[in-house]
Amino acid sequence: MENSLFADKTVYNTRKENCSERETACYDALEGLGIGYSRVSHEHIGTIEGLFEVNKALDVEICKNLFLCNAQKTDFYLLLMPGEKPFKTKLLSPQLGCSRLSFATPEYMEKLINCTPGSASVLGLFFDKGLKVRLVIDKDLLGREYFGCHPCDNSSSLKIKTEDIMNKFIPSTHHTPSFVEL
Repeated sequence: MENSLFADKTVYNTRKENCSERETACYDALEGLGIGYSRVSHEHIGTIEGLFEVNKALDVEICKNLFLCNAQKTDFYLLLMPGEKPFKTKLLSPQLGCSRLSFATPEYMEKLINCTPGSASVLGLFFDKGLKVRLVIDKDLLGREYFGCHPCDNSSSLKIKTEDIMNKFIPSTHHTPSFVEL
């Protein structure tokens, strides 16, 4: 990649130095659970399309993480789905038994999962101690050996074994995922 978003394509198996407090908490949680990861650092990338070079460097597809809510802003959802799939709320809402969903505001995202737009991640469930967010996972992610996500900060991307996310990390947060087909 010729621009400055991703100048250093080095893959690390350790946490980034001088990282944010939320990112440090994610690394602490992963390491405390014995979950290994590979990491690359980059500038903020605001779109799933912008992650192409990151995906290539880590040999994983960073999944799409959408933070959603109902119209009343009383129910919140973190949807994990393949990055290449388009999001269609009309396919999701009936599977969850709820009315049409929309994107939650950045304020709710930060309050509930300690993430900002562009950095939403399954790792944000670590911060949802009140279990206010319902985890929703597209079944297509389950067949992948590795899972790509941000450590709640869009200046790094991680590659983690899917089985470690499903069998170690998610149970540690006390969230029970709902599985959908999109």
